[in-house]
Amino acid sequence: MDSALDLSTDLVTLTRALCDLPSVSGDERAIADAVESALRRYAHLEVLRDGDTVVARTNLGRASRVVIAGHLDTVPISDNLPTRLIGEGSLAEIWGRGTVDMKAGVAVQLALAAELAEPTRDVTWVFYDHEEVAAELNGLGRIVTAHPDWVAGDFAVLCEPTNGGLEGGCNGTLRAEVRLTGVAAHSARAWMGRNAIHSAGEVLRRLEAYAPRDVEVEGLVFKESLNAVLISGGTATNVIPDACVVTVNYRFAPSSSVEQATAHVRELFEGYDVVLVDAAPGARPGLDDPAAQQFADAVLAVTGGVPAAKYGWTDVARFSELGVPAVNFGPGDPLLAHKQDEHCPVGQIALAHAALRAWLVG
Repeated sequence: MDSALDLSTDLVTLTRALCDLPSVSGDERAIADAVESALRRYAHLEVLRDGDTVVARTNLGRASRVVIAGHLDTVPISDNLPTRLIGEGSLAEIWGRGTVDMKAGVAVQLALAAELAEPTRDVTWVFYDHEEVAAELNGLGRIVTAHPDWVAGDFAVLCEPTNGGLEGGCNGTLRAEVRLTGVAAHSARAWMGRNAIHSAGEVLRRLEAYAPRDVEVEGLVFKESLNAVLISGGTATNVIPDACVVTVNYRFAPSSSVEQATAHVRELFEGYDVVLVDAAPGARPGLDDPAAQQFADAVLAVTGGVPAAKYGWTDVARFSELGVPAVNFGPGDPLLAHKQDEHCPVGQIALAHAALRAWLVG
């Protein structure tokens, strides 16, 4: 397959070319090579690389710098490549893995990076690896730690799919294990033991009765959720289990810290052994920041609509931890991300490109 990318071509061709370069997490080398090679053709960009993360930036001495980021990897292919173009004109849709999450957004980034030699703000374009897997592998997280100057800025945009809307902040997330103990025994003499799996019943009843909150943060409403996502226990079919673990996932509003969210989970399961497995803080919307307000005004003038909350966790939280206000904005319906029938409207890609361009040249 020819992996050369032409950043001056139309957005449909560029999006399809990016999607047709398979880049399942851990196998981003080919697409990172293609992105780096394409960007190095433009004299107005300084191009940097760390592993399979590529950064390109202008150095025009503007009064402010913005960071616009997107990831290159996808979840595994599900018989949905190469891409297909269905329909015509602005009503057409590109079908295939990565069209929504998130190579349509990456195509918009690359086209603008090539086109805009003199934006009104200095721009850092980030194309990173390993977003769809464990957080410790995330390419953006890696360069935040190893090269913080590469992602320094006054404001950031993550081109994750938002259905072409503007989504502020994101929920935090944590996983915790509720560990239950019993006494092992032969199942023919069950009264000699205590069944740890049966003890999970009360844990599940508490979850079933739990009423998640809607929390308003800076004018946006974030929906919380707390659910059992895994349950494990038992060693053999003739042994009363002496251990059981219920894993719960709490998606919490960005008004709560990880510590507060953890305390909330421990309170719900008072009397049980609760072990925090991992956690990531959310990000407040930050739309009251002047740079964010300018972005919202410029983008919504093109797209219409009003800002909404991002319910899932995204890498805007990494910028928030750096004290940089950040928002999510990109083409594609996030409800189609990771699905076998993943597809993105061409008109939405064009609208995202027009909105970002208007902001960067206006």
